[in-house]
Parts: sequence; structure tokens; C-alpha cells
Amino acid sequence: MSNLTLRQLSETFAIHSLRRESTIPDAVYNAPIFFLAKTYDEISIVIPEHIEIDSEDAELGWQAFEVVGPLDFSLTGILSNIATVLANEKISIFAISTFDTDYVLVKSAKFAAAKTALINHNYQVI
Repeated sequence: MSNLTLRQLSETFAIHSLRRESTIPDAVYNAPIFFLAKTYDEISIVIPEHIEIDSEDAELGWQAFEVVGPLDFSLTGILSNIATVLANEKISIFAISTFDTDYVLVKSAKFAAAKTALINHNYQVI
């Protein structure tokens, strides 16, 4: 499994938290890339950091690896394997899955170390 290709995205992301009853700001929908999740308790939004929105809390300075897909739903262990490589290096992740692929975000300060660790475990990073 560790011969997967990861694409390094150029954006730096912010992870925002909003109250469950909040309205999603229009700036989110106009962003070139965004991730949106609503639970029974809150709304989480991941958008490029340069796009400012009002939120209850925000965590800045995340960079992303995209697992080059599309990935078949029958594949197992993709995120688990990447998370294990990075956990062994004491690098925290924020993972996002879509229909076609997975994204793994790490803090910008740890991005170079994450990239090196993944390459050392036979991931291609482009």
C-alpha cells in the first residue's frame, strides 16, 4: 500500500469551527477548495487560510497531502498507514475523506518532516 502517490497542495489551510446553527459564509462556497462538515454539535470548515471568515475558533497553518485517486472503496488501510507513519514521527494529522480520495493535513511547521517520513516509507510525493 505504501507505494501510493501523494500530491502536495500549495495552499495553507485554516480549520474553522462554527456553532451548529451558523450560516455558512458565502466566501466558503466561492473558495477554490473547501471542506465542510456538520455534526449534531458543530460545523467544521477547512478553507485556504487567506480567506477570512467569522468563526467561533480557528486553527491556522495547515498544509495538505492529497492521495492521488480516485481510490476504490474496496481499498483498506490508506489513512491508517499514512497516519501510522506520521504518528511514529510525532506528527499530528487532520484527515478528510471525499468520494474519490483522502487528504491529510499537517501543521506547516511539521510539513517537511512529514514529507520526508512519507518518502522514506515509499510514498511518492509530487
